[in-house]
Amino acid sequence: QVQLVESGGGLVQAGGSLRLSCALSGSISRINNMGWYRQAPGKQRELVVAITTGGSANYADSVKGRFFISRDNAKNTMYLQMNSLKPEDTAVYYCNADQGLPWQTPVRYWGQGTQVTVSS
Repeated sequence: QVQLVESGGGLVQAGGSLRLSCALSGSISRINNMGWYRQAPGKQRELVVAITTGGSANYADSVKGRFFISRDNAKNTMYLQMNSLKPEDTAVYYCNADQGLPWQTPVRYWGQGTQVTVSS
């Protein structure tokens, strides 16, 4: 089992910044792709950014140039730096981690989510 715990959410004014963290623990061998999703009230959960083990990142168009993902494998932690925040970025942010061997369908784990609220 893998546990993920997000932190760093909060209330910020438009134009401000926040950094989210996602700490992994448990049986974390064979973790490969990781990422951040978000879900706004009344909307489906959407991908914000995904990152491979090698560090290649794929961002949603809505956050390109403003959000930046990083992962510190030594600390078993992933980060999401969010700059130039907009009210439409308001959502619960979830981190996820996929686990499995290359030829297996990965098992996806989720954190509990952290609320980000951007005021106008």
